[in-house]
Amino acid sequence: MNGNQSLCTTFTFVAFSSLAELQPVLFIVFLIIYLFTMGGNLIIICLIWVTPSLHTPMYFFLVNLSFLEMCYITSVVPQMLVHLLTETKTMSVRGCAAQMYVFTILGLTECCLLAAMAYDRFVAICYPLHYTLLMSPRVCLKLAAASWTTGVVVESAQTTWIFTLPFCGAGKIQHFFCDILPVVKLACVDTSHNEIVMFSLSMLFIMSPCFLILCSYVRILVTILRIPSAAGRHKAFSTCSSHILVVSLFYGTALFTYLQPKTTHTPETDKATALMYTVVTPALNPVIYALKNKEVKKAFQRVTQRNPLRQMT
Repeated sequence: MNGNQSLCTTFTFVAFSSLAELQPVLFIVFLIIYLFTMGGNLIIICLIWVTPSLHTPMYFFLVNLSFLEMCYITSVVPQMLVHLLTETKTMSVRGCAAQMYVFTILGLTECCLLAAMAYDRFVAICYPLHYTLLMSPRVCLKLAAASWTTGVVVESAQTTWIFTLPFCGAGKIQHFFCDILPVVKLACVDTSHNEIVMFSLSMLFIMSPCFLILCSYVRILVTILRIPSAAGRHKAFSTCSSHILVVSLFYGTALFTYLQPKTTHTPETDKATALMYTVVTPALNPVIYALKNKEVKKAFQRVTQRNPLRQMT
């Protein structure tokens, strides 16, 4: 580090400064998406809570996913909304670290949770007679706990390591939140070793759950193709379709962002893909499960069609 450079104590976000005239519009759009995401996931959690027929491993993991998505979008969007209305888009280094802790922990936890959901579908379709035994409440709790523990341990270590780096200069982040790569670029020391380690961690802890998901669905596909009736194959596949869509959305943007070569990164592409996995994907998850899952739709219809006045009489 150059001795003439002073360590920065605050970061300044470039965010959407180039779209100054559109920032009020972006504020309204992102606020609507945020409220929709929070409301949609909360409805799913409440539906599963009040519907005994949905008290199964599949929907236990869906409750975890919905809660995680609510926390995930909340770790980024409220701060982004404030910055859309203010000229000074700053955050302390400690605040940035806190945001990165929460965001990365939730991101890795979702990777692991999606793998647990894929395992649940694998057991349900490939070993239906042993499903109750293999996916007991105790097993489900262990899988969920393992997902959250992995996220907390791995990403706490990585974020702590990142914020041991010295940050100096203007501290201008070419992003709208404290994502890993834009923050590491601000370090006033050689971070090539750090970037290699972070890339390796991303490969290990993002691709390992992805590999487990792929293996599960290969076995699921083989089992479905062996079902003699078309109706049986369609019914088996329909139980996986929502999860497949969610996995495709999440991993598509995550792989594009964190596993692409450093030379291909630009602030514009980084912000565009970040909007996908921080705003759009959490908003689409409740839509996907509401539209693609028949049991969730039926539960919603039963709840909304109840007539309290008729029950009182």
